[in-house]
Amino acid sequence: MSFAPKPGCPMCGIVSQARRSALDSPLSPSLAAPHQHEILWRDDNFTAYREKANPVSSHGHVVIAFNLHVPSIYTLSSSDLPLLVTVREMATRLLTSLLPPNSPLLGPSSATTPTTHSAPLQARPPSFRIGFITPPFRDSKIPVTDHLHAHAYIAPADQLGWFRGVAYGALAWYDVDDLIAEIRESVSNNRVKSGYANRPSAPIDRVPDAGARAGTASGHETTESSIASPDLEEGGRTPSASGSRSPRLSPDSARNIPNLQV
Repeated sequence: MSFAPKPGCPMCGIVSQARRSALDSPLSPSLAAPHQHEILWRDDNFTAYREKANPVSSHGHVVIAFNLHVPSIYTLSSSDLPLLVTVREMATRLLTSLLPPNSPLLGPSSATTPTTHSAPLQARPPSFRIGFITPPFRDSKIPVTDHLHAHAYIAPADQLGWFRGVAYGALAWYDVDDLIAEIRESVSNNRVKSGYANRPSAPIDRVPDAGARAGTASGHETTESSIASPDLEEGGRTPSASGSRSPRLSPDSARNIPNLQV
């Protein structure tokens, strides 16, 4: 499966625009041309911009696009869980940066939370909505269905409208916390709660990689390679140029795994 840029894709165009800015830093709005998007953040995996033309909320609407042309959330596997955790944390920090420090929309626990990308995330305020619009539904004002991107906005969605609201309603909206929890449940024997009041303080959320690896009882690892750009300082492997996933571990290579000595 290839995740190469697709000619004519609006999201691929925005990612390409962001590549002209400094890596891991915002693009100053004063440096952006009038027809360009206001890039808030770019790194190896994501490009985030502020939706100004057709925001769903007057308080703030941010779109976080995968840099690769990933078609949908159904392309993701358990090895991509850290990416989804990054989406949630990045969206929370970017939305926080759009509000004044004393805004009641931040809630009592988030008003003093630092907004730097490396700062630990405490909890996202109840007014922050972060998630994906699942196909075949789409935002009629941002009609992109084949390049995966997350929407993050500050409720209430006072500029949504009823027709556009279908894409952000229960029928089409997939909250990022629910998606993370469902993937974790699919690769573990434990029930991972989602959608309850204390979800941000769940112990499992303190480990971004929780549930990212899979294997058999005999020690064979069956984890698919992630679509994430690897952190070479942590020993990550460089993905193939085509963006395809690597094959699972073969029985022959598994024989080289040392036995556990007890």
